[in-house]
Amino acid sequence: MIRKFSALAFILFLIMIPAAFAQKTCVVYFTGIGCPHCAKTDPFVLEDLTKKFDDLVVIEFEIYQDQSNAPLMYEYHEKYKFGLRLPALLLGEGDSIVTDTLILNSAESALRGLAGNPCPLLQGTVTFEELDLSSMKGKPKIWVDGRAIEGRPFNVKQSSLLKALLLGNDVPALLNDAIYSASSSKSLQLSGKEVEFDNAVKILGVSFLWNDEGAKGKTSRAGGTGKTAEETSGIMTNMTIPKILSLAAVDAVNPCALAVLSLMLIAIITHNPENKRNVLLSGLAFTVSVFVMYLVYGLIIIRFLQVIQTLTSIRLVLYKVLGVAAIGLGILNIKDFIRYKPGGFGTEMSMFLRPTVGRTISGITSPKGAFVIGAFVTVFLLPCTIGPYVIAGGILSTMELLKTIPSLFLYNFVFVLPMLAITGIVYGGITSIENVSGWKDRNIKCLHLVAGAIIFLLGAAMIMGWV
Repeated sequence: MIRKFSALAFILFLIMIPAAFAQKTCVVYFTGIGCPHCAKTDPFVLEDLTKKFDDLVVIEFEIYQDQSNAPLMYEYHEKYKFGLRLPALLLGEGDSIVTDTLILNSAESALRGLAGNPCPLLQGTVTFEELDLSSMKGKPKIWVDGRAIEGRPFNVKQSSLLKALLLGNDVPALLNDAIYSASSSKSLQLSGKEVEFDNAVKILGVSFLWNDEGAKGKTSRAGGTGKTAEETSGIMTNMTIPKILSLAAVDAVNPCALAVLSLMLIAIITHNPENKRNVLLSGLAFTVSVFVMYLVYGLIIIRFLQVIQTLTSIRLVLYKVLGVAAIGLGILNIKDFIRYKPGGFGTEMSMFLRPTVGRTISGITSPKGAFVIGAFVTVFLLPCTIGPYVIAGGILSTMELLKTIPSLFLYNFVFVLPMLAITGIVYGGITSIENVSGWKDRNIKCLHLVAGAIIFLLGAAMIMGWV
């Protein structure tokens, strides 16, 4: 009897080995939140199919809200030739299912013949078990039966842990050895709906969400007693900081803004040349006023672009449009270097506005007046400084509005740095405001060249998908 039982157990063990170590079936799915066709397929692919095929791994790239994913669609198309239509389900080289009708009608039957399918990625096909998540571009979400991960950045150490959490049988046990914190959100957004999960934690900035069903020893809301949380907010990923700094630098050397500050300081010094403290306070008040007003303008620009992006027909191309705009603005600045003409379109304040601004500034006599005039003058500054700011706003428009504030602070701090520097130099007696203004006039063509080169190269990089 014991021999029969042992033989039976051995046979069952042999049968279970392939199931335990079977290679996962992996596909890539392109979608967009707000796309009406994707609203039909998102629940089907990410919920229904992952439940029906418990070995299925879906790597999702959402291209409307996550702007870093948009250029990837072009790159994947170049490699897998699936077209640029949404939704799209990539199965492998030359094998894809595109449009909602085809996905709903044929994806399930196609997956039945794809057991152990490797992930079709930009670096080639690789099994999910061998995939290093840190090598993936963009900001993917990864879905397995009742589980998902979202966020960036991945790193090598996270890759193994996150894959274990997605595929393992005992989530609580795996989390015991992890550094994590509770997540305030237990849902993921699809096109047209949200998927609610029973539990969610954050592991170094990456959200892991799962349902109790199938997890050993069903756990109550996990993460309440998490270990130390060393989270990465994800706000400044995917080259965002260099792009924001580049655009802010272009804006900072704008001759238009430097000229306005010079006029203001000349007016103050002329009124009371002996009171250097008044020069310092007025320069600082003017700079703070410009900073605050531009922060408000930035939030308005970002909110406007977020509203625009609800029009699904332009979401996909917005990043490319911003890149083209950057190239155009760069060309205009380079043109001013080659053939300078004061009041150039898009690069300097129009000539017909300058007398009005001059008369307004000439009445400044105090820090309070400088602050008020600073807020007023920003309206006249916008035409010659708005270009880089709109491009920066487009880059930031994929974030929640409140989460863009640190980036806007960084941008506008760089933008007003020359104002602070000029104020400090004049106050310290290092040079006179006339010398500063003269230096600006003598080097105005070079300033346009520097600004034009920076923003042109950034635009080209955005078009090519390098940043």
